[in-house]
Amino acid sequence: MSLKGIELQIAIPKTFDAGKVAEQKQQRAQLMQDQANIQTEKQAEKNKETVMEAEHSGKTDPDKKKRQEEQVYDREQSRKESKKKAKHPYKGSFVDFSG
Repeated sequence: MSLKGIELQIAIPKTFDAGKVAEQKQQRAQLMQDQANIQTEKQAEKNKETVMEAEHSGKTDPDKKKRQEEQVYDREQSRKESKKKAKHPYKGSFVDFSG
């Protein structure tokens, strides 16, 4: 199938336009990849700083582990107390009418 002169006048510019669109898509994909890499690097740097700050604060607070253990103990004690105070599910509570 051969193309006539008029058909070529339409087909050739469309081919160039399609090439430009494909190139733009490729550049856009590359740009998005670069932005994702930059964002990942920033997040990694932020995480490093957070870890460094946590280590620094851990060095200045030697009783942190002891306080955590005390908190766990206090939670267990309060949980045990709440179990002791729990009402029976179907007996209800005692009411003194001798008043």
